[in-house]
Amino acid sequence: MIVVRTVADLREALRDRRTAPVGLVPTMGALHEGHATLLRAARRDNATVVMSIFVNPTQFNEQSDLAAYPRSEEADLALAEAEGVDVVFAPDAAEVYPQGFATTVSVTGAIAETLEGAERGRAHFDGVATVVTKLLLGALPDHAYFGAKDAQQVAVIRRLVADLGIPVTLMVCPTSRDDDGLARSSRNTRLSPEERARALAIPRALQEVTDAAATGITDPEALRARAMATLEASGIRPEYVALVDPATFAPVPVVEGVVLVAIAARVGATRLIDNTVIGGA
Repeated sequence: MIVVRTVADLREALRDRRTAPVGLVPTMGALHEGHATLLRAARRDNATVVMSIFVNPTQFNEQSDLAAYPRSEEADLALAEAEGVDVVFAPDAAEVYPQGFATTVSVTGAIAETLEGAERGRAHFDGVATVVTKLLLGALPDHAYFGAKDAQQVAVIRRLVADLGIPVTLMVCPTSRDDDGLARSSRNTRLSPEERARALAIPRALQEVTDAAATGITDPEALRARAMATLEASGIRPEYVALVDPATFAPVPVVEGVVLVAIAARVGATRLIDNTVIGGA
C-alpha cells in the first residue's frame, strides 16, 4: 500500500493500473466497520482500490463540528492496509483548495435544498459536490463507493455525475449497523452510554414506519406521527422525520411505490442521521 498527498502523485500511482478496473472509496477518515464494508466491496469489484482520507472543511456548517471531527490517520492507514487498499490519497486542504480556488459545484432543487440542505445550510452540499467532483477527477475511477446511510448525499452525487458526464459508476452499499441496530458513524464515538441507548430509538422509529406501512397505511403524516412518538418516548426531538421520493427528495403526498424515510436528530450534542426505504417490490 502506498500513501500519496498530491493529485499529481495519485495520477502517477494509477497511471499503469488503468488496464483493469479502479475503485475509489472517499472517506473523511475515522474509519470504522462501515467503511470496511465499502472497502471490501471495492476490493471484490476492482483490480486497484483507492481510498481517500480528507476532512472536507467546506461541508461543515458548524466550525465546532469540524474541530471535533475525529482524526486518526495512523489507525485509518492500518485498517486500509488490512482491507487490501492499494493507494491512499490523503491530501491537505491546500492541495484540494489551493490559493485562488474559486469554483463551486452546486446542485440545485429539492435534492440539495431540503432536509440536510435545509438544516445544514445550502453550502453543505456545495461543499460535498465540489470535493467529490475533485476526488473523481483526481482518481478517475471506474467505480466509486458510498454508503446508503447518506442517502441525500448519494442523490446529489448521482445528479452531478449525470449532469457533468463524469465517467464513473456509483456503487451504493447498504447501511452498516452495529448489532443493536444503530447505524455506524464516526460520530457515534461521541455518545455517552446513556446517549447511545437513547439513540437506538432512531432505528426503532424507522422500523415502526416500515411495519406500519406494511399494514397498508399510506398517509405520510400518520406514518411520520408513529416515528415521532417512538423518538419522543426516548427524549429525542428530531430535526426532521421525512417521507420523500428517493430520487428527487420531494415530499410524497401518499406512500406508494418506493419511498425514503429519513431522520435527523441530536442525541445530546451529537447529530445523527439514518434512513430506510419502504415500498417497492
